[in-house]
Amino acid sequence: MAVTSFPYRVTRRTSGWSLGHASRLLIHVVLISLGFVYMYPFLWVLASSFKSPGEFFASGLSLRPAVLRWENYAYAWTNGQFSTYFLNTIVVTLGVTALVILISSMAGYVLARTSVPGKKIVLGGMFALMFLPGGYTIIPIFDLVQRLGLLNTLWSIILVQTAGALVFNALLFLGYFLTIGKELEEAARVDGASFPQTYWQIMLPMARPMVATVALFQFMANWNSFWIPLVFTLGNSSLRTLAVGMYAFVGQNSTGWTYVCAGAVMSILPIMLIFFLLQRYFIEAVAGAIKG
Repeated sequence: MAVTSFPYRVTRRTSGWSLGHASRLLIHVVLISLGFVYMYPFLWVLASSFKSPGEFFASGLSLRPAVLRWENYAYAWTNGQFSTYFLNTIVVTLGVTALVILISSMAGYVLARTSVPGKKIVLGGMFALMFLPGGYTIIPIFDLVQRLGLLNTLWSIILVQTAGALVFNALLFLGYFLTIGKELEEAARVDGASFPQTYWQIMLPMARPMVATVALFQFMANWNSFWIPLVFTLGNSSLRTLAVGMYAFVGQNSTGWTYVCAGAVMSILPIMLIFFLLQRYFIEAVAGAIKG
């Protein structure tokens, strides 16, 4: 009895293992296929950046350039002024990210730890502003920047993009600071620390997960920003960022599509590289912020 049941058990376990292995293999094949479909536009842009103008139109959706034309990148970097656009993008991205973290964290801490008259009205107004489309405010913002004498300067882009990101991120810091107990702050006050000292030396270091989350999201958003840099640099092409600079190859009668693709790759690769190098910290920052 025991001998006859032994082969049956082996067959059943092997069959179960085979079905499970086949299902996992099928899932991996489907996910890899979907990933390829998702990555195909970037792969096509990357391949097209090495093609000649004639091959660009003749090869269609092919991912294999006949000859790797590295001169497309050299032309975009020098003749297309991408070296200048790259520097402008770094200045704007770092400036906006630093200002957003500093101002929104201070605003969130004040709203979380103080009781000022009209606080609920202020919070209600902040929530309402989150649903206001940016296109409705661009004309008064443009007029304000022009009256301040900041039009066609990098400061106009930095200040406008910072102002547009403050409300949402201030509410994020508000929610995070509300989850932190007041024991450390009370101990700091007993030791003679002022309100700003408590924020700077205790609360801001404790909000590192939220700071990292805001910094990473702001860096990616500002690096790829197009609308605001376009509007506020129309009068000075040397102040364009990478996203706007690609339009330098778009002419009235013709467009250098291979140079546009080369510029797109140069614009995308830095942010992809940063993400791949810091993806572990990115995931930890988001998980820490949600947990907090």
